[in-house]
Amino acid sequence: MAAQHSIDLNADLGESFGSWSMGQDSAMLGQVSSANIACGFHAGDPQALRTTLQAAAEAGVTVGAHPAYRDLAGFGRRFVDASAEELTADVLYQLSALDGLAAAASTRVRYIKPHGALYHACHSHPGHALAVVDALSAFAEATGRVLPLLLAPGALAHQIAAERGIPTPQEIFADRAYRPDGTLVSRREPGAVVTHIPAVAETIQRYAEEGTIIAEDGTSLQIQADSICLHGDTPSAGAMAEAVRAALTGAGVSIESFA
Repeated sequence: MAAQHSIDLNADLGESFGSWSMGQDSAMLGQVSSANIACGFHAGDPQALRTTLQAAAEAGVTVGAHPAYRDLAGFGRRFVDASAEELTADVLYQLSALDGLAAAASTRVRYIKPHGALYHACHSHPGHALAVVDALSAFAEATGRVLPLLLAPGALAHQIAAERGIPTPQEIFADRAYRPDGTLVSRREPGAVVTHIPAVAETIQRYAEEGTIIAEDGTSLQIQADSICLHGDTPSAGAMAEAVRAALTGAGVSIESFA
């Protein structure tokens, strides 16, 4: 990875809800540098979010907001045809609520990364991409804090954000399969989520050394990324995160939050 000596490791955390336990938060906090914490609309109840924020603060992990469509039943993975005004308010609400809980845990929200279907909408849906950026702009106006928007390369929302002076860090996924055009293989298709730890470690070692990701058909994709995402709900997520971190540090790349 020419001239890149550090990179961020992020994971989606805080997704437990009531008696339903989700993910391996404790193990992931020992490996990642940034935590995308659920905001209650797709997962995460207030007590779980507060506990996760406190744990992140104690671990020295940077906190990001992980807002979603209002879709608990579908875990935020279903598109919701909300109006732009409604979605702006929903994202601003989630961001503000999590930031308040974060302040009580002696930390602050430093960036935003949309979840699930909203994440994908930010790449191609003009109205919803604009709505997410409008929420960030409203938050910045109210607080004086301009939060980076973390998405995959080529996102429409990044184009809009850049025009407003909002930082636009990019990420790749360690445990997801890629199509030749650089998009992710749909979770509805076999092999979309990679669970074989040696394969994931090999992918990240190659990226660290060459800056490339190999798509499902063997195409070599050249991608510039500021962060690498791992999913805390993947089987053996903690061991996978440890292997990814070892692959990066073994290649001389340090782990540091972009935010």
